[in-house]
Formats: sequence, structure tokens, C-alpha cells
Amino acid sequence: MVVCGDDGLVHRLAAELSGVYGERVTVVLPPARDGRPRPAAAAGRAATLLGRVTGAVGRASGVNGTTGATGPLGASGASGALVRIVEAAEPDDEALAEAGVDRAAALALVYDDDETNIHAALRARRVNPRLRLVIRLYNRRLGQYLEELLDQAAQVGTGEAGGTPAEATTTVLSDADTAAPALVAVAVSGHSKVIEAGGLFLRAVERPPLRPGASTELGTRTLALLPAPGSDAGPVMLPGAEEERSAAGRGRIVLETVRYSPPPQQPTRLTSRGLPLGSFFSRRLRWALICLAGAVCGLAVASWLVSDEDPPHAAYLSLLDLFAINDPAVGEPLGRQVLQLLSGLTGLLLLPLLVAAALEGLGTFRSASALRRPPRGLSGHVVLLGLGKIGTRVLARLRELDIPVVCVERDPQARGVALARSLRVPTVIGDVTEEGVLEAAKIGESRTLMALTSSDVTNLEAVLYARSVRPDVRAVMRLYEDRFAKAVYRTLRDSHPQAWTRSRSVSYLVAPAFAMAMMGRQIQGAVPVERKVILIAVLEAGAHSALRGRTAAEAAEPGAWQLLALAPNPTDPHPAPLWDPPPGHVLRPEDRVVLAATRQGLADLLGRGPRPRAGVR
Repeated sequence: MVVCGDDGLVHRLAAELSGVYGERVTVVLPPARDGRPRPAAAAGRAATLLGRVTGAVGRASGVNGTTGATGPLGASGASGALVRIVEAAEPDDEALAEAGVDRAAALALVYDDDETNIHAALRARRVNPRLRLVIRLYNRRLGQYLEELLDQAAQVGTGEAGGTPAEATTTVLSDADTAAPALVAVAVSGHSKVIEAGGLFLRAVERPPLRPGASTELGTRTLALLPAPGSDAGPVMLPGAEEERSAAGRGRIVLETVRYSPPPQQPTRLTSRGLPLGSFFSRRLRWALICLAGAVCGLAVASWLVSDEDPPHAAYLSLLDLFAINDPAVGEPLGRQVLQLLSGLTGLLLLPLLVAAALEGLGTFRSASALRRPPRGLSGHVVLLGLGKIGTRVLARLRELDIPVVCVERDPQARGVALARSLRVPTVIGDVTEEGVLEAAKIGESRTLMALTSSDVTNLEAVLYARSVRPDVRAVMRLYEDRFAKAVYRTLRDSHPQAWTRSRSVSYLVAPAFAMAMMGRQIQGAVPVERKVILIAVLEAGAHSALRGRTAAEAAEPGAWQLLALAPNPTDPHPAPLWDPPPGHVLRPEDRVVLAATRQGLADLLGRGPRPRAGVR
């Protein structure tokens, strides 16, 4: 396996392939002399900041010991015997040749720049048409076109015109799209990530501990047992039935099925550039215009009743009097003269109203291109820090769920600012470390803080400041280094036991998906449990000896994998998924099963467990 990249994802992916699947990995990294910061180096200042809080709760020694520098492959510590490092400024022909792409089984291109990944993918496909490609791209539409192009190139290169070779697949993934649902899930109270697998919609939710003698809720499956309050033990992944019943005082992460219901159709409203027509004018101005129109109609009717003119001509004379362009009613009946005076007075009122309407309409158009400020009285919203790649995707997901959001971004030219403007999301431009920025986002009235900037220091500082303003605010942080993130989580949990804190690493969340794509398998989703991940996969029972011919009860392996459902077979006339099949159901070779598994458990099930490492240290 060859992995090329320039940020934290390349380290995670290499550790995943070598540590979980036992694959030999060649990593292409930029040389250190280029001055590019290593991902683990960013934890230094953040650890200093955390130490102040740690000292306050009497845990300084425990946390400071977790912030040591990591190795060249990050905290996971992949074995040096299975990982070879090649330094190259860019993935050109020489770098790919030195990495052995011509004889590799798979290549992952995870540079942060889309253009670099595309150029390298075209080179690699030319060198090795049978190479399995996994490409990291932010542009989803371009990714679809690139998959088709590279698959066609594989057909031409191998001479197999009947179809793309099985091992020469091209998979385009976006770390932002993969991580955004999980980040949104932990920010929404009572909800978690919804995964579509085998025709089922599955949702992971946190439940309180079971009462003594009680059983699991009907229609749910326990994925993990959470640590008891005050305990330093980690979660128990995929526990067995006996282990679950004997776990007293431990919360649970359970998986349940949900029915998908599309949002109700909203009545169509006439809009202009996405703005309701009613927003052009204030309520007072609209009522003033309505009253003035009623007065004009009343004058037209009175003119028709007083004069002998027909109704259209009477209305015409009233309009002439309204705009003061009619001849004076000298020598005409008294009623006609009074109506002309009243029409003139009404015309005097019309001019300022027309000017006010023009100014308000102009102001509405100008504000449409400007960022909104948080409105007065806003509360219970989500404060989103950072509108980069990840923040932009998270913002889109939050608005899809109709959750009120206030964004904070330092760079007015960030990619997510345009999306916030188009969605009419209130946005504060400023540095979150400066005084008054979080107050402008109404952090004191918010419900959740999502710190998703690329700086661990900024994210941690924002959460600590938010805790001082509102101790019970929910906090979701994006942190890179595992041990440091665990220290942050435990320290904030102990110093603010009534609050709710989660830390997530984007590269840690998405690395399993990239690794599975390199192995030629696709996973349907991932459920984060603290700093660990449970994978949801769909497999064919006939391809795995641990599933084929066994009953549903025998197919489960506590701590490794659980059988959740039977996915519909495409050849069935009326396909329908079967959630929680009976324990005595015997799996046929053609059955497609939906599994929940740990990363190591799925690797063992696929027969790609870690290889023997005799003599390796």
C-alpha cells in the first residue's frame, strides 16, 4: 500500500493499514526541511493552556504526561518494519517510482490540495492501470467525473474493454463529507448519526444505565457501554448479553432503526434571489401603503357618487387630483371641491411613503449581499467556530436539520462565508481569541459550541472561555492528537461534571473509511464512541467462513462484531431488510448481512488481520 499526503490524515491512514490490517505501507511525505509543521507539534501550546485548568482540579501530573511528542506516524505508533517513508516535495513521477506504485496494490492520495491529488492520480493510473486508487477530494461533482475517467483509463490500460478490472477501482472520498455527520450528531441533543445500510436507517443514541433485572429496549442493539462517572476506564465495545446485564451504572450507546420521513412540503412563496417579497418592506410601511390605497379607492368611489361621471372616468379624475395635475374645481359643486382638496392632501402623504419604500427596498438588496448579525432574543442556538472545509459541511448539515446557527470566522474570504451568506446565517467576523467575539455570537444564550478550526489551541481556548461564561454549555472540539484529546476530555469532565464535552479528530473519524476503500471494501458508516469508532458494514455471508452456514446467534462475536440485520438481495422480487433476525436463522451464502464491528474485528472477519511480526519491535 502507498499513502501520499501532507497532513494528519496520512499518518492516521498509514497507522490504520499497518496496525489493523498488517499491510506493508510506503508513506510519501514532504521533507521536513520545507518548514511544513508536523501535526503533532501543534499540541504544545494547547497542552500549556490545558495545564492551567488541570492544576485547578489537581490533575496536573496526569495530563502533562500525555502531551509528549508522537512519532513520525502519530500516536498510533505503526511498526517501522511495516512502514517505509519516502520524502518528496510533491508526488511526481520520481516519487511515485521510488514508492513502488508500479507494483503496489493500492494508492491513497490524501493531500489537502485537490489539484495535487488529481495530477498524481493521472500519473499513477498511467504507470499501473490495475492500481486501486483512493483519492481525497473536496469537490464532490468533480470527484464523480474523475472516478469515471480513471476507470475508463484502467480499461484502456489493461485491454479489458468489457469492464473495469476488479482491483483497479477508483474511489473518491471527502474527509469533510465523511466527518460532518458525526460532528453534527454529537452536537445535537438526543440525536446521533443516521446511517443508511442495507435499506435501513440506523441511529445511534445515548441511553441511561439499565435498571437491575431490566433488559435492553425492544428493537435496539447495544453498541458500547460507557465508563461510569468518575472512572478512568474506557468504553466496552459491542458487549455480550451477560456483560451488558452485569454492567451496573454504565450508560450505553444503542443502535435503533428509524423511519425516514421527508420534510413536509412548504407552501411555495414568490421570492426574489431567495428573499421573500414581504421582507422588502417593513410591517409599518406595508400597513401605511394599504391604508393609503384604501383611501384612494374611497375617494374614487366618492367622486363617482358625487359627480355624474362613469366609474372609470371618476377614478381617473381622482388620480389626477391625487397627483395635483388636474385643473382646480372652480365653479363646480361643493362636493367636488372638497374631494379635490382631500385628494391633494392624500397625495402629499403618498410622496414620503414612496420614498420610504424605495429606500427600504434598496436596503434589503444591500443586506442580501452582507452577512447577518445575530438577532436580538436569539437563544438555544449552535455557535460554530471555523468555516473551513469541515465547518462548511457541518454548517450545511445543521441548516438541513433546521437548527439555528451563529458562525464565527476570522477570515472573511473563507470558503464557508459565502455559504453562510446564501443561507442567511448570522456570522461574526473576528478572532475567537479576542475579547467580545464570542459575546457577539451570544455564547451565553447558546446551547452548543462547536470549535472546528484547524488550531487545537484556538479550539481549546474557545471552549475554556465558553465554560467560564456558561458552565453548562455543550462543547464539541476538533483536536488532533489522541492522548492529548483524551486528557482534555477527562479534565473538562472532572472540572465541569454538570457539562457535556466531546472531542473529535477528523482524521481519526475518516481514516477507517479510507483504509477500507484501499482494501477493496466499502463501509456504510461509523459511530464514534468517545475516541473509538464502531463501523457499520454490509457483507455477503458466503464470502466469510465466520458467517456462512451459521445461525444469527452463532455469527456474533462479542467485542468484535454483531449481526444487526439481513440486507435485501437485489435479485429478490420484493426486497425488504430484516432487522434483528431470529437467533435460529441460518445464514445462506447469498445472504447480505449488516454488521456492527470494531476496526480490528472487521479486519479479522475479512481475513486481513495483522500479520505475524516476529522480530519486529
